[in-house]
Amino acid sequence: MKAERERLARLKRLERIRDIARQTALAEAGKAEGTLAQLQGLADRTQRLSTEYAARTDARDAHGLQQLRQFVAGLDRITSGTRADADAARRIADAKAQEAAAAERRRAAVEERAEAQERLIARKVASATTPTTGKRQSGTGLE
Repeated sequence: MKAERERLARLKRLERIRDIARQTALAEAGKAEGTLAQLQGLADRTQRLSTEYAARTDARDAHGLQQLRQFVAGLDRITSGTRADADAARRIADAKAQEAAAAERRRAAVEERAEAQERLIARKVASATTPTTGKRQSGTGLE
């Protein structure tokens, strides 16, 4: 019985450790999703700026038009770089979400094992107790 209780205590400690790992994984996944959202927002804003500047027709001369086109090209490069960063952030966020799901599965597995151990101990305790009637038994039990 002592070994079963020690095993249960180990399982409970392992469950707490796995819960902390799950919480950490969830926090990291949340940060990765936040970074992804920021990068997507930045890429969208940069793309809108580029589109708006490309549609301008108020250049006074060829030099102004050339400067505008260079500026739009620069914005397009920034947009492309930001989109690439957002794609990398998406891959990282997906990986972090998978890590969080795996951590939850590991925690749940330990929780199930601990509950099974608790049921085993409860069955052993229930079978070890003998019913008492309040009277002394007499006789040999063969009667």
